[in-house]
Amino acid sequence: MSGQSGKGITYAQAGVDIDAGNALVERIKPAAKRTARPGVMSALGGFGALFDLKGAGYSDPILVAATDGVGTKLRIAIDTGLVDGVGIDLVAMCVNDLVCQGAEPLFFLDYFATGKLETDKAARIVEGIAEGCLRSGAALIGGETAEMPGMYPEGDFDLAGFAVGAMERGADLPRDVAEGDVLLGLASDGVHSNGYSLVRRLVDISGLGWDAPSPFGEGALGEALLAPTRLYVRPVLDAIRAGGVHALAHITGGGLTENLPRVLPEGMGADIDLDAWALPPVFGWMAKVGEIEPGEMLKTFNCGIGMVVVCAPDRAEALAQLLSEAGETVCCLGTVGGAAGIRYTGSLA
Repeated sequence: MSGQSGKGITYAQAGVDIDAGNALVERIKPAAKRTARPGVMSALGGFGALFDLKGAGYSDPILVAATDGVGTKLRIAIDTGLVDGVGIDLVAMCVNDLVCQGAEPLFFLDYFATGKLETDKAARIVEGIAEGCLRSGAALIGGETAEMPGMYPEGDFDLAGFAVGAMERGADLPRDVAEGDVLLGLASDGVHSNGYSLVRRLVDISGLGWDAPSPFGEGALGEALLAPTRLYVRPVLDAIRAGGVHALAHITGGGLTENLPRVLPEGMGADIDLDAWALPPVFGWMAKVGEIEPGEMLKTFNCGIGMVVVCAPDRAEALAQLLSEAGETVCCLGTVGGAAGIRYTGSLA
């Protein structure tokens, strides 16, 4: 333009580096490409992402959508610099919900926001997201990276995820849940991604730093508490296809006490034997540090059970074997009862 001096302020000087954003997209393209599956029609970089349901093998599909974040577990990742696993958490929190409706996850989009884009850190996070997608059979087909100076303190970031799945019409869960149905519990990989405001409060009470040896396992405390959320999608889809699954409950915030009733018919409850599984050491440590009552633990944390499969009694043994052979640690928690509410017997220890 006429009279341009070359001294005007730039977007980069305002705190937004478009070149860094472009570099990030180029770095994560191989990770996203690894997640490609039947139905994907477009690569990263467009204004939108295309997906062909017919190409994915569906004839009369119903779409299912879920969105979630990682919560204040991110605070530990930020403070320790151990960000590689939170992308897996992000995917798991979405796709584990999707499968509870009977849906197969098809594709995933992420939203990553920060004050100052650090390409390497952002790439490690998105590569974790891609890994979570790969493990759950979903394609990472798009996302948004937002660099917003002044919105986040230095080094901070936030994540949100959006998953879309599908099932054939009439295959939705829960269905046919009845008194006497068996509850199969699938073990968690630790705290997963819920209750971390309390977790961090308990660490403060303990006086331990993130780099202190873990009092309940190997490695440093921060690393142990960042164990990614387990992905149950592939084994649980196999169980659904095998027949006999009536409902699935992803045990997140609210624990068994609040999440299991979400998949039971109105007025119906469940009887759970707390002696059916061993409480993982991380939960025992937290309960001791905070002097937390068992009832509070059971409605705050997963307490070692990350997913519950509600199944027909005559299919319980076969489904337990199928899930075990797929790598899940399975226990029989109890049965669906005829009265509302979750009733516990035994002890949480």
